[in-house]
Amino acid sequence: MDEVLPAFPELGLESNYQISHEIIVKRACQLATLGIKARDKVIMYKSPKFDTYLLAVAASYLGAVPVMISYHFPTETMEVFVDRLEKPFIIYDDETKERVLAINNLGDERKIEVAQLLASDTTPVEQVSLDPDEIAYMTHTSGTTGIPKLICHSYHSMGWRTVWQRTVFTKIAEKKLVAFHISPVHSRFNIGVSSLMAMAFPMMPLATSDGEKVAHLLAKYQPIALETHPNNFVQWSFTAAKQPESFASIRYYHSTFDAINNKTMHTFLKASEKQDPIFLQVYGQSECGPMILKAHTLATLPMDNARDMGVGLGELTKARIADEKGNVLPANQDGHIHFLSKGRALTYYKEDQRFKDNVYGDWWDSGDYGCMDEQGHLYLKDRQVDLIENIDSNLALEDFLLDHLDFLSEVVMVRDKQGHAQPVIALAPDCEMDWEAWWKQVEDLPHLNAPIIRDFDDIPRTATMKVRRLYIEELLKNEG
Repeated sequence: MDEVLPAFPELGLESNYQISHEIIVKRACQLATLGIKARDKVIMYKSPKFDTYLLAVAASYLGAVPVMISYHFPTETMEVFVDRLEKPFIIYDDETKERVLAINNLGDERKIEVAQLLASDTTPVEQVSLDPDEIAYMTHTSGTTGIPKLICHSYHSMGWRTVWQRTVFTKIAEKKLVAFHISPVHSRFNIGVSSLMAMAFPMMPLATSDGEKVAHLLAKYQPIALETHPNNFVQWSFTAAKQPESFASIRYYHSTFDAINNKTMHTFLKASEKQDPIFLQVYGQSECGPMILKAHTLATLPMDNARDMGVGLGELTKARIADEKGNVLPANQDGHIHFLSKGRALTYYKEDQRFKDNVYGDWWDSGDYGCMDEQGHLYLKDRQVDLIENIDSNLALEDFLLDHLDFLSEVVMVRDKQGHAQPVIALAPDCEMDWEAWWKQVEDLPHLNAPIIRDFDDIPRTATMKVRRLYIEELLKNEG
């Protein structure tokens, strides 16, 4: 690990599965002392570190239901969650303390600070197992369109996702170190970590997203695989270009649940000194898990369309294209992307109708927009709510500009007040805006407004680094 975990200081920077198990059981016994029992809802609302997940495992040992909430949400959103969950417990730390103490609709006895937990006595308890199909774990939607929905998972639904993941992991030739920087409240975290443990892979969870620090850790420990969110890869690509030796040990790259542009993938594949390195692009959604995958190599990238997400995995995951009424559309016709997943979530907690509104028999409307070709490859174009008139695909346009303009680190297409395409861009480290290159690159594209320049860190994002496009549009409207 890259730092000592505040809720599990006994683990230090290096540990093993046996010691980790013993300390997790100890934390479970301490949670029991504080009153947590089977089927209680326990919100994990703390700094985004690996111990967030380990605390969830400890709660699950008691049969309690961990509710994984991103640390960046304000008090007002947390109060909505508290109402929905009906007097849950909340585990928090210094990162979220001020906001937790300001929550007015939950008693102090149900607010558990990490320091309080560590100081608690242990109450010996037996492990409790829930019914395989009842709610056992909750995550939340990205919140790009308002108050996030709480996604309910069971042992079975998550179990099918780990079958998918273990199938992918069998392609890794050696049981060597796997490094990852993923939001611990994302459903992907549970799938990945539990699969790594089940297959006896050593792992290196990274709390930091700082490219220089990540490069130092990779050079020191030399993992064989690296996974993070696409926007983290984009930011780290500048470090990989300057310090390729730090990424030399990595043969397998894995982007989490979203698309990524070709130039970024090329940078990392080129940095690897391993034979035939692979960049696995995985597209999915929290409600369904990992769905569609495509492997990229240095040999295939020149011919690859970054919008081509690939294909499903056997009988576990499939996709189709349908119209707004759920009627299946022919190849190469744009429409709603539907998923078929054995690991589909159960419902949205206390919002079951909103969940059912997206269900078409065995299929789930993902809210994304795209098409499929005759070979069954899925092409992701946009979120349905982000479509812009006269723009075939915002995502493809963003990829094109990032691939061709080296001075950019981010391009986001949103709508202005009149519904026209408004680029919001961020500059790469130590770069200045090259207006001549910009206008030359966009001269043959559909009309775009003059770009608005923002610092990368000032562009609003979700816990998984997805850009909050609708929120940006609201900000632009309010700016006059």
